[in-house]
Amino acid sequence: METAVRKLFERYENLFNRSLGNDVNMDEVASLYASDFIAASPAGVMTGKNDDQLKQAMEQGYARYRAIGTKEMRIRDISISPIDEYHCLAHVAWTAIYAREDRPNVAIDFDVHYLVQKLSDEAKVFGWVSGDEQALLKKHGIG
Repeated sequence: METAVRKLFERYENLFNRSLGNDVNMDEVASLYASDFIAASPAGVMTGKNDDQLKQAMEQGYARYRAIGTKEMRIRDISISPIDEYHCLAHVAWTAIYAREDRPNVAIDFDVHYLVQKLSDEAKVFGWVSGDEQALLKKHGIG
């Protein structure tokens, strides 16, 4: 399980960074996710399907990240808490690098906790829990 989860997040990091350069295939990004998912943050809880609506929302999200100056998303650490032989919680520590016009780049550390399922050889995200991204960005003068 651990190898498959680490491979999943290597792909996740790679695809995210490619998207910041506007070089990404949304089908590839969608392949990281299970057919259905749940997301929770201080903004609330939502559920969704891995469909064209998700791809469109993700494309808009990447455009927003580019617009606020996101230059790189880097994984600092991954720790895995097994749930059973098919599921785990992956605690991913990220660092986001933002470029600002008249000031030095800023690095912001944050964590996201992903629910991951591995039914065959490939692990997929079926949920995530994150903090208040907007408040964190505002605190650092981004966005």
